[in-house]
Amino acid sequence: GNNMVAIYILVALVAYLIGSISFSVIFTKKLAGFDVREKGSKNAGSTNVLRTAGKKVAILTLVCDVLKGVIAVLFAKFIGKVDNFEHTEYLVQLAGLMVALGHTFPIFFGFKGGKGVATSLGVIMIINWQIGLICLVFALILMILTRIVSLGSVAAAILFPVLTLFITENYSVPGDYRIFGILLGVFVCFNHRANIKRLLKGEEKRIF
Repeated sequence: GNNMVAIYILVALVAYLIGSISFSVIFTKKLAGFDVREKGSKNAGSTNVLRTAGKKVAILTLVCDVLKGVIAVLFAKFIGKVDNFEHTEYLVQLAGLMVALGHTFPIFFGFKGGKGVATSLGVIMIINWQIGLICLVFALILMILTRIVSLGSVAAAILFPVLTLFITENYSVPGDYRIFGILLGVFVCFNHRANIKRLLKGEEKRIF
């Protein structure tokens, strides 16, 4: 019992700390000489990095933000395996939520982070590559058609929990992901609340 609580705390803490590494801030400071949170939309995400620091820094940020989600979930899987944990899927889900939370409220960067899209994509890809690919392609098509990044992000965040209802295979750790899907989807949508308001008013910025 005690051991189980300790494992949950360990996974939650490590995932949160991984999430808290704000690559957008680190890279813009090191490579562009400014803090991304002081320019453009003031958001610490890849889209704002693209707007303010250009393609190279944005791609680097995006890749590293995706990797945060990947590493957090792989860590949870590893701990579950080593400990012969009965419900590794709960560890994986906890890690997925905590890494997204860390990305949005990073302890190392004054709790001012990004919206968790790239990191959530990394999480989803490791949890279920099939669902991950569907969400990614769906988001990309919407982004290309509308040139609005947030629309693709929000739509994918809504699609993810829907897919967890219908797709029951290809989970790297078998289990029930429906509640997790809703929680992650709601969290990403909550982080886009300002974007959603602008979308509804037709005022959301287009890119390129």
